[in-house]
Amino acid sequence: MTTTAPAPRTASRPDVLSRADGSPIRALVVDDEATLAELLSTALRYEGWNVEHALTGHAAVKQAKSLDPDVILLDVMLPDMSGLDVLRRIRATHPHVPVLFLTARDAVEDRVAGLTAGGDDYVTKPFSLEEVVARLRALLRRAGAVSAREDSVLVVGDLRMDEDSHEVWRGDDEVRLTATEFELLRYFMRNPRRVLSKAQILDRVWQYDFGGQANIVELYVSYLRRKIDKGREPMLHTLRGVGYVLRPAS
Repeated sequence: MTTTAPAPRTASRPDVLSRADGSPIRALVVDDEATLAELLSTALRYEGWNVEHALTGHAAVKQAKSLDPDVILLDVMLPDMSGLDVLRRIRATHPHVPVLFLTARDAVEDRVAGLTAGGDDYVTKPFSLEEVVARLRALLRRAGAVSAREDSVLVVGDLRMDEDSHEVWRGDDEVRLTATEFELLRYFMRNPRRVLSKAQILDRVWQYDFGGQANIVELYVSYLRRKIDKGREPMLHTLRGVGYVLRPAS
């Protein structure tokens, strides 16, 4: 009996993501297990995306330069260098591309290390293809790399966020954010003057809780503060034992 692979999704389907210019999403899959890399690539091609895969870190860095990917699926353990080193090299030329880490490690410390290095999300092996695809789609939406975006501008005091162009300003100064920083700030800006707990932030921004370790929220709030509050009157405030709140500068 012959099994026919499902046809790739077309741009006419409402659930298909595409780039802002209507062209297919470009994805780079990096994993030294050839069978797994091909399986992941096939799943993403079914989404209608253009996909390339690399089996080594050096190949991944080279392909990132030529492909100019919209999203990267990156294994932490590679034969020639660590995924963290690969990410640092790619970030030198593609500072804002969202990255989803794949790894067999499940320690909280490893997860936090990957995110601190600049990764945007984390999936441990074994995983379901559906979960990987869902997380990549969420990262693309956060990064503003897809055509289906809300056309609105959020304003809190002198802080402005254009959800369509994915740009942020504090006063007249543009603020450059990673995909996760952008999503975190958007959550704050959609809830100005409202105290948000760490649990609420984890659920909204990351959709899961890092094994109960909420220190990732503290880490990213500190990143935001350095970018939007440095040298200015603070807008992000901590209420000890309660959570965080964004208020307009007086």
